[in-house]
Amino acid sequence: MHIGFIGLGIMGRPMALNLLKGGHRLTVWARRPESLTPLLEAGASAGESPADLGARCDLVISMVADSPDVAEVMLGEQGVASHPAPGLVAVDMSTISPLAARDIGRRLAEKGVAFVDAPVSGGEVGAIAGSLSLMVGGTEAAVAKAMPAFQCLGKNIVHVGDSGAGQVTKACNQICTGVGVLAVAEAFNFARKAGVDPARVREALLGGFAASRILENHGQRMLDRNFQPGFKAWMHQKDLHIVMESAHQLGLALPAAAATAQMFNALVGSGRGEADSIAVLQLLESLSGGNSEAGD
Repeated sequence: MHIGFIGLGIMGRPMALNLLKGGHRLTVWARRPESLTPLLEAGASAGESPADLGARCDLVISMVADSPDVAEVMLGEQGVASHPAPGLVAVDMSTISPLAARDIGRRLAEKGVAFVDAPVSGGEVGAIAGSLSLMVGGTEAAVAKAMPAFQCLGKNIVHVGDSGAGQVTKACNQICTGVGVLAVAEAFNFARKAGVDPARVREALLGGFAASRILENHGQRMLDRNFQPGFKAWMHQKDLHIVMESAHQLGLALPAAAATAQMFNALVGSGRGEADSIAVLQLLESLSGGNSEAGD
């Protein structure tokens, strides 16, 4: 299959490399030309624009920052749908508003392009390993065409429903992960301030109902003071903004998500937007009178 890939950032680059490893012909495009180099060295070709990819490829995948970026690369003047190849399927794997995804899908359909929204979970580690979880929305036919690409990128691929359902599922994921990261950070900060070793607390909690992947993986990174980004704080802030905006449109109360969103707002406002989202631990420590460990 000839696949086009747009967006070669912290997630997109390893995902595109895994498509090459899976034996697919790959044409790539990014706003920053220097982002193309690792892919070109690995055997991909460079496209002139998103429109070029749409005209040449069977499947075009975007992995960009937010709803306006997806709309631009798909539907802009030089967008994927400008002169689409017959039978083209456009897949967006970014995290964007469910309502925006449905609108983009409708507008692409008017141009004869099938749309699949397939946001992912698993972070940079999952992108590199090809072990992402994919939450997929779209028609059966469009999803079936995209499936060979999806199988290069993830291990848990669930077709949730029609276009937009993938983004609804990702919003649910970001509620769980955001609240979960904040909960672990609060627990560790509480333990340390109470004079108990958070590492021992984590070990005990992993044996009970409080056990989770967040406690296991992110909890260890908190203990290691490893705030290098696998998933940047500003991105989690953006995702929780999508959650709260959608909740407002639906008339829903999401009190835990709302409180978490405020903490991530404060985290980014404190200058830690480029750090991993687990840096919310540092924010809690500063609110609690600082941290005794040197170097933070």
